[in-house]
Amino acid sequence: MKKAYIIAVFCVAAWIAVNNPWTNSYTAHLKAEVVPVLKQGDPLYQVIEKNAPKYDVQPSNAKIDQVWKAMPGYNGLRVDVPSSYKNMKKNGQFQEDKLVFEQVKPKVHLKDLPPSPIYRGHPDKPMVSFAINVAWGNEYLSQMLAVLKKHNVSASFFLEGNWVKKNPEVAKMIAEAGHEIGNHSYSHPDLKRMSAERTRQEILKTNEVIEATTEVKCKWFAPPSGSYRDETVKIAADLNMKTIMWTVDTIDWQKPSPETILNRVLGKIGNGSIVLMHPTDSTAKSLDRLITQIEKKNLSIGTISELMNEERIMQNPQK
Repeated sequence: MKKAYIIAVFCVAAWIAVNNPWTNSYTAHLKAEVVPVLKQGDPLYQVIEKNAPKYDVQPSNAKIDQVWKAMPGYNGLRVDVPSSYKNMKKNGQFQEDKLVFEQVKPKVHLKDLPPSPIYRGHPDKPMVSFAINVAWGNEYLSQMLAVLKKHNVSASFFLEGNWVKKNPEVAKMIAEAGHEIGNHSYSHPDLKRMSAERTRQEILKTNEVIEATTEVKCKWFAPPSGSYRDETVKIAADLNMKTIMWTVDTIDWQKPSPETILNRVLGKIGNGSIVLMHPTDSTAKSLDRLITQIEKKNLSIGTISELMNEERIMQNPQK
């Protein structure tokens, strides 16, 4: 009986010794020390480590450009050596296409810059955005939304506050379709000539009606007709909003033919472009072909927020 008791006590003590948190932590520490040493002693690991720097891409800081004003940063790249080793270990040889990359953030971000309008995304980012200003043109919105849905494309709709007040269901429909909502003033005035206080009220009133209608808090502001002065941009910044302009103008309000819009946009579009549109017959009729042709240029289409994001699009890590 005494012998059985001693054996039982010994077993319990042994189990506690092996399974207590301190022992587990120590064992994990030993594994963490030993495994990397074994990996690093492998010639394949050393080859990956030696070659890794030549694949590095330096991050690009956000900056104020002389022409394009505020421009977002863009993540860099570096080789994740342990993950790349794991990816290549089965074949036991270095394979460039099996390299695993991790993104490196820039030191200066868009939020760090002084108030300045934004005309485009980063020139290395293979993405474009549709900025669709809405103060009229209800009869063409359904067709445009259907085309965007067909292609699984999200756009940024900048809504006039007075329009939202008159068309709350349409505004909700745009938001519920997954599109980004921005502020396009309340009454579409010429903000370049408007007082600071009235400008502030135009933006605030629009934010309030958009949030009450769609539950969206706007962070992007598009001045009507692209008319602004430095003070306008500062007022928007004080309200935690950045001012969005455009890179390519469809000039669709002049009622050009769909072919004219296609030629106008496709002749100028490139990495980081913001395409200005309105709900017009010409735009509605050209949108399907426009999206198809843009994507054939290996450009993805995203919202303004996605375009301004520093995340790198990994189409080709070496570029």
